[in-house]
Amino acid sequence: MVIENTFAKQAVDAIAGLSPYQPGKPIDELQRELGLDNIVKLASNENPLGPSELVKKAIQNSISGVSQYPDGSGYYLKEALSKKLGVTTDMLTLGNGSNDVLDSIARVFLSVGREAVFSEYAFVVYAISTQSVGATACVAKANAYGHDLNAMMDLVGDKTAVVFIANPNNPTGTWLNADDLEAFIRQLPQHVVVVLDEAYGEYLDQETIVNTVDWLKSYPNLIITRTFSKAYGLAGLRVGYAISSPDIADLLNRVRQPFNVNALALEAAETALQDEAYICKSRELNGKGLKQLGEGFDKLGLHYIPSVGNFISIEVGESAADVYEKLLQHGVIVRPVAAYNMPTYLRVSVGLPEENDVFLSALEKVLQRV
Repeated sequence: MVIENTFAKQAVDAIAGLSPYQPGKPIDELQRELGLDNIVKLASNENPLGPSELVKKAIQNSISGVSQYPDGSGYYLKEALSKKLGVTTDMLTLGNGSNDVLDSIARVFLSVGREAVFSEYAFVVYAISTQSVGATACVAKANAYGHDLNAMMDLVGDKTAVVFIANPNNPTGTWLNADDLEAFIRQLPQHVVVVLDEAYGEYLDQETIVNTVDWLKSYPNLIITRTFSKAYGLAGLRVGYAISSPDIADLLNRVRQPFNVNALALEAAETALQDEAYICKSRELNGKGLKQLGEGFDKLGLHYIPSVGNFISIEVGESAADVYEKLLQHGVIVRPVAAYNMPTYLRVSVGLPEENDVFLSALEKVLQRV
């Protein structure tokens, strides 16, 4: 029986029309439901290595300070980011994860009568943040599950205030090369803010990709968002940031909630920036994991979208929801992506080699029964 929300009519129309974000199923929940002890979670694009040893020590050393409010300005983390990125601290905005920053961008630049442009199959938060402030979402058709920049440019008009681009893209793992991406940004009208979401950027080949932070010198309408939740292994602490012109950062910081990044997260993120060996290890593990999963899918005759992130989306047919449920019975949690209009796909995060093996074995058994 569906119970009507009696307050829905009192809510702002844009909010009443939203559906809650559905996160990946937690391990504890599956343990409660099925009584399983050994569970492999490959659902939320987390780093399977866990936090680095340096970060663990930093958190332990900071525990005694949790009775006090954190540094509201994030001074030391901003200083560390400034040094690493080669930008001034007034170009930085900290967030409770990069989702928090994306939501702040919508609050600053979008409203009723304004439009946001993003790609089909792009990160669902773009649509949620756009609708929550009453703005109109203009969704461009994808090209091979990736961004079609020409189709996106065709949607840009006088009412366009923000363009969201995820590179690499979640949940498809596709990537735009730097030349095409910069050409697109160059063509945008100056009144349009372009958001380059690089949540998975650390997983790319760092020797060949272009440092997009350098583009800020040429494009004052550019905002780059990044996170410590993925390659840095700090998803549970929720800390992300934006890099932009000082003028844009000033606006974002006006709507940023006080103390939005907690004290342990600030300390952990600052320490994580110093641990380059950990990032290299994460990148290497991820590359091997992508290959391992790809080879496993090839053996099973499954189509998958080539990915440069720390996940792969695989097509398992009309019974994708059934496959997902049956994998749960085997103690394997992956992510259905029907909410992204990809009902025949499942998204699988890259795990440790043994976790990938458990998943592939369970997938083979499940597909034989579906």
